[in-house]
Amino acid sequence: MHPPPPGPLGDCLRDWEELQQDFHGIQETHRLYRLKLEELTKLQNNCTSSITRQKKQLQELALVLKKCKPSLPSEAERAAQELENQIKERQGLFFDMEAYLPKQNGLYLSLVLGNVNVTLLSKQAKFAYKDEYEKFKLYLTIILILISFTCRFLLNSRVTDAAFNFLLVWYYCTLTIRESILINNGSRIKGWWVFHHYVSTFLSGVMLTWPDGLMYQKFRNQFLSFSMYQSFVQFLQYYYQSGCLYRLRALGERHTMDLTVEGFQSWMWRGLTFLLPFLFFGHFWQLFNALTLFNLARDPECKEWQVLMCGFPFLLLFLGNFFTTLRVVHQKFHHQQHGSKKE
Repeated sequence: MHPPPPGPLGDCLRDWEELQQDFHGIQETHRLYRLKLEELTKLQNNCTSSITRQKKQLQELALVLKKCKPSLPSEAERAAQELENQIKERQGLFFDMEAYLPKQNGLYLSLVLGNVNVTLLSKQAKFAYKDEYEKFKLYLTIILILISFTCRFLLNSRVTDAAFNFLLVWYYCTLTIRESILINNGSRIKGWWVFHHYVSTFLSGVMLTWPDGLMYQKFRNQFLSFSMYQSFVQFLQYYYQSGCLYRLRALGERHTMDLTVEGFQSWMWRGLTFLLPFLFFGHFWQLFNALTLFNLARDPECKEWQVLMCGFPFLLLFLGNFFTTLRVVHQKFHHQQHGSKKE
């Protein structure tokens, strides 16, 4: 090999030789990465098929146990109960395992994203995505408070109202997508709180198409005041729930992928019961909105289909939120009374 010529060209050639050596190292690292990736894919497939097979066998075992349990002698009932508990515990372990395995997207994610894999492989990545989701909710909640306040007290324009409703549509659509991804990654989000956002998306979309007129102006201030109050309560919930979840995760009493929600759950009982009056007031305000809209729909001057179509989502939101919160409160009281009787 000839020595490099002096001057800038020689420096360039020496740099190229160093880059060549580094490139060979990169090629070898990439080759190993591809081999490991193929091994990982095979392990994922083997683990998924093994879990699916054992879950099916567990279901069959649980069904057989349920059928034969009534005819068992009294001394065998304890063993049958222990076996049932072990089956339930095994199903919970499989849930945690599947959080780290690729899953087939549900109908909603398939329609929105296609068949792309949204399962995150590491705890750090899952928690970072969950944390980003929480921050997204917090920032948008603050923005919604400011915009609803501006529309309610400073501006009276259908254009700014439409921009606010468009933001609500985008916000709730984004929440439904992110929540579906979080569910695929192990978050235990209750079904109602996901469906609640679908209903809110539909409601915001109908409000967006509602043309300006007498009926719209009659309901406008009430809706904007409700939106402002709802965003304020959601801000309170996030602030206190996030602190409560942090403490419970540190104690090992809650899953690391648990989220703040727009309602009340049993784990919020200690320290967060002061939120209940705010929540129930918001629930009944939803009912008041529904009744107001149904009353406006009976007005002879009402020509817009949006009036009635907004009333039904508000009624559905009231029923779902109210009875979900009421059920949690009832279960907690029943559990406390049952515990005090045992003592």
